Amino acid sequence: MKIDLKSLGVKVAKYRAQLEESVEEVSTATGIEQSRLTAIENGSQEPTGDEVLIIADHFRCDFKFFLSNESLAPFQQTTTLYRAHGRDFTKNDRRALQDFLYLCETEAFLMEKLGRSRKNFSFTPEGDKVKKHGADAAVALRSLLGYPDHAVPIDIYDDFRSIGIHVFRRKLGNSKISGLFIMHPVAGKCALININEDIYRQRFSAAHEAAHAIFDSDQLASVSFVRVDDNDQLEVRANRFASCYLMPPAFLARLPDPKHWDDDVFVKWANKLRVSCEALAYALKSARLIDWGKCKHFRSLRVPHELKVDPEVPASLSATQRQRKEHFLNLGLSEFYVSLCFEALKQGKISVGRLAEALLSTEVEAAEIAMLYGSALHVD
Repeated sequence: MKIDLKSLGVKVAKYRAQLEESVEEVSTATGIEQSRLTAIENGSQEPTGDEVLIIADHFRCDFKFFLSNESLAPFQQTTTLYRAHGRDFTKNDRRALQDFLYLCETEAFLMEKLGRSRKNFSFTPEGDKVKKHGADAAVALRSLLGYPDHAVPIDIYDDFRSIGIHVFRRKLGNSKISGLFIMHPVAGKCALININEDIYRQRFSAAHEAAHAIFDSDQLASVSFVRVDDNDQLEVRANRFASCYLMPPAFLARLPDPKHWDDDVFVKWANKLRVSCEALAYALKSARLIDWGKCKHFRSLRVPHELKVDPEVPASLSATQRQRKEHFLNLGLSEFYVSLCFEALKQGKISVGRLAEALLSTEVEAAEIAMLYGSALHVD
């Protein structure tokens, strides 16, 4: 099939524009001369096979996308995000978002190759009360996953992955962004959580984005901020889902009367539930277990940092190991994703070179990641 040079050039130019990179910057990063890049974007020159691979690697996308006449790429979704919230994304954030989309597509590819299945979950809301929609969906999902009312979800990231949502934590420069949802044309439902947030806040954000995946996939993309606009019904519904998923009203109703709690008791329960004090305070107020005055006081409290443990950065790691693992987590490399990569390598589904690409690293760095995550780089 003959390559459509005009289409290829438009795709390259669009990626570059979305990442707010100049031709000079792309040239420096790829080693391809500026005049050559301009000619490729204009459709007046055909890139070599190596140039296509280099460009695809730089933009974190499948090289076959440039060679085909297909338009399947999350351009429309990211365009929607940047059109509505462009000022909220720094240049580095746009690069982080591109990496995230690449990880989602790679994860979908690896799961297919490894024959990993997902649970089917769909929810059809009834009536027009959005808060009830969120609460009912939380009950339905907890039921599907086998949670009794008194159970506290531990690995919520695994919960949401189990129903087909690609969940990644990634560092974003804008601390006001808690997360975002994108309906990827290839990978499907994708949620990015800002790892800059507090550990417990990240859990709430993950549940919030899962709600967008459940209810709002037709919206293609959305950004969630730390402070929700009470007039935005989609955000209100997502918050209600997150609250009821992490702190089901049936569980809260069994607690000792919160009206008589002191600060230490409140913080103890927030830590037990693995939620922020603010989230628990609002949940208790919504359940009418405390008044506004108590809510206002309790939400100002904090669970001590030393009591919180990131499930992917255990205390058993040395200081150096912790620093390196936090670095890779900031890039979005979750335990789940990394294990998929090494399992695919072990089964001969991907090469060492493809593994390194999937891990956003060189082969030398891939060996380090293998040691840090308890995997092996060699193939049996």
